[in-house]
Amino acid sequence: MGHSSVEAEETKEMDIRSFSSSRHNQTPYIHKVGVPPKQDIFKELKTTVKETFFADDPLRCFKDQPRSRKFVLGLQAIFPILEWGRSYNFAKFRGDLIAGLTIASLCIPQDIGYSKLANLAPQYGLYSSFVPPLVYAFMGSSRDIAIGPVAVVSLLLGTLLRNEIDPTTNPHEYLRLAFTATFFAGITQATLGILRLGFLIDFLSHAAVVGFMGGAAITIALQQLKGFLGIKKFTKKTDIISVMKSVWHSANHGWNWQTILIGATFLTFLLFAKYIGKKNKRLFWVPAIAPLISVILSTFFVYITHAEKKGVAIVGHIEKGINPPSVKEIYFTGDYLLKGLRTGIVAGMIALTEAVAIGRTFASMKDYQLDGNKEMVALGAMNIVGSMTSCYVATGSFSRSAVNYMAGCQTAVSNIVMSVVVFLTLEFITPLFKYTPNAILAAIIISAVLGLIDYEAAILIWKIDKFDFVACMGAFFGVVFASVEIGLLIAVTISFAKILLQVTRPRTATLGRIPRTNVYRNIQQYPEATKVPGVLIVRVDSAIYFSNSNYIKERILRWLTDEEEQLKAAGLPKIQFLIVEMSPVTDIDTSGIHALEELLRSLKKRGVQLVLSNPGRVVIDKLHASNFPSQIGEDKIFLTVADAVLTCSLKLPEEV
Repeated sequence: MGHSSVEAEETKEMDIRSFSSSRHNQTPYIHKVGVPPKQDIFKELKTTVKETFFADDPLRCFKDQPRSRKFVLGLQAIFPILEWGRSYNFAKFRGDLIAGLTIASLCIPQDIGYSKLANLAPQYGLYSSFVPPLVYAFMGSSRDIAIGPVAVVSLLLGTLLRNEIDPTTNPHEYLRLAFTATFFAGITQATLGILRLGFLIDFLSHAAVVGFMGGAAITIALQQLKGFLGIKKFTKKTDIISVMKSVWHSANHGWNWQTILIGATFLTFLLFAKYIGKKNKRLFWVPAIAPLISVILSTFFVYITHAEKKGVAIVGHIEKGINPPSVKEIYFTGDYLLKGLRTGIVAGMIALTEAVAIGRTFASMKDYQLDGNKEMVALGAMNIVGSMTSCYVATGSFSRSAVNYMAGCQTAVSNIVMSVVVFLTLEFITPLFKYTPNAILAAIIISAVLGLIDYEAAILIWKIDKFDFVACMGAFFGVVFASVEIGLLIAVTISFAKILLQVTRPRTATLGRIPRTNVYRNIQQYPEATKVPGVLIVRVDSAIYFSNSNYIKERILRWLTDEEEQLKAAGLPKIQFLIVEMSPVTDIDTSGIHALEELLRSLKKRGVQLVLSNPGRVVIDKLHASNFPSQIGEDKIFLTVADAVLTCSLKLPEEV
C-alpha cells in the first residue's frame, strides 16, 4: 500500500515537471471558440417550440403526401387500429383470444371488489371493464395494456368523493359526482395529450410513485379487513391507526368466524396460485384464473350451506344488463361541478401516470415505440365516453397487463375479447354472483395489491439516491399514517423539492490533469489527477439561471478561497488564473451573465484573471450579445481546458 502511494506521488511530480518544461519548448496552436451566425428570432422560437412540444416530430409522416393520403394518415393517427388492423390475421387473433379470455377471468371478480373500494355498487366495476376497453382498443397504441378499474385509483376516487358526499346517505348524488369526476379525469388526460404536455406527469418521480403505490397497497389491504373479518361497523378513515382501533374494538363481538374461515382459506389458495405462477412462467394462467375459481367455489359453498343466515355478508343483487347512459347524471353546473373537477384532475393524473408507466414497460420488453401523447388522448377519450355510460375512472392495470403479456397477446384485440366476456357476464351471469361472500372479494383484493409493495425497488432507491429514498418513504408513510391525499401531496411536494434543489444548488467541481494526458477531470473522482500550479480549474455542472447564478458565483469564490488558504499554509505561490470549464453549461440567462460580471470584478480585486473554457453555442451567443468577451478579453475564452491551461501557464512567472 505504501509502495503504491509513493509511486503515485512520483508520477505526479514527473507529470508536473514534464508539463512545466513542455510549456517552454512549444508554441501551441490554439483554436478559437466559434461564434455562431445570427439566428432569425422567429426561426429560433419555432425550433424551441418544436423541441419542447414536438420533439418526436409527429407530422413527419405527412410530409410530401397527397391530400387523400394525409386524410388516411390522420385517421390512423387518431385510430391506430386502422393501421395495424390491415395486417391482422388468424394467428394473431388466436393469441389475443387466449389472452382476452384469461384477463376476463381475472377482471370480473376484481371489478366487483374494486367497485366497493370506490363505494359503488358491483355492476359499476363491470361496466368500467366493458366500454372503456372497447374505446381504448380503437384509439390506444399499446399492444399489451389491459384496461379497467384498478385498486389505487378506486381507493383514491372513493376517498376523495366520500369527503364531499356520504355514499350511504346520498347514494344517487355520490354516483353523479363519481361520473362527473370521471368525465373531468378524461378531459384532463385528453387535454394533456392534445396540448402535448405529457412531460408534466414526469414531475412525479419514480421513487415517489413507488412509495405512494406501496402505501396505497397497505391502506387497501387494511380496508379489506372489514369484509375479511365480517365486521359490520367499520371506520370510514383510511389511516392505519384508525383502522386497527376499529378492528380491535370489534374483536369481542364483531368478528364472524365463518367469514374468517372462508377468507383465510381462499386467500391461502390465491397466494399459493401466485407462487406457482411466479415459480413456473408457463403456469401464468394459474394465478389468472384462481380468483374466478375462488368466486365460483365460495359462492357455491355459501349457497348450499346458507352461510348468509349465519352472518356471512354476501354481494347480494347485481343489476343485470349493459351500461345505461349517464350523460344527464354528470354535474355541468352547481356546487358539485368544481368538486368533481378537482377530484377528476387528481384521479386522472394518477391514472395517467400508472397507465403510461405500464405501457412503456411492456413496449420496451417487446421493442416497439409508444407515443405517450396518443396514449393520453386514448385514455382521456375512453374515460369521457365511460362517464357517459355509467363507468368510473378506468386505466391500465399492471396485474392484468402482465397476465395479458404472458398469455401471448398480439394486439389490443385482447381488450375487445375481454369486453365481450364482460358483456356476456352483465347480460346473463350477474344473478349468479348474488351469494358471493364479501370475504372472497376481500381476499382477491388483498392478494392483488400485495404485488404493489415493491420492496426491492425501495432497497435499490436507498442504494442509489438517499434523497429519492426520503421521497419514497415520505409518500409511503403519508398514505399509511394520514390519508391517500396527504401521501399524494407529500409525494408531489418532495418531487418538486428535489427538482428545485437540483436547479438552485447545482454541482461544481475542481479539475486536475490526468497523468500523461491532456485530459482534466474531477479531482474527487480521480485522486491521481494533478493540480496545475498557479491555476484553479472549476467546472459548473448545470445551466446558469437566475435561480442558481448567485450560488454558482459564491461557490466558485469559495473554491478559490479554500485553495488559496491551502497554498498559503504550504508556502506555495498563489492562484493567478481561474478557469471556468463551461462544457456542461447548456444555457445562461441575464442573471447568469450578471453573476459572471460580478465574479470578474471580485477576481480582479484579488489579482486573479478569469478564463472561460468551451462555452456552448447558446452560451457564447448570449455572452457576445451582452458584450462580456470584451470585458474579460477575447483571448481569455478557449476551446478546451488544455488550451486554456497551456496558454495561462506560459504567462506564469518562472518561480510558479
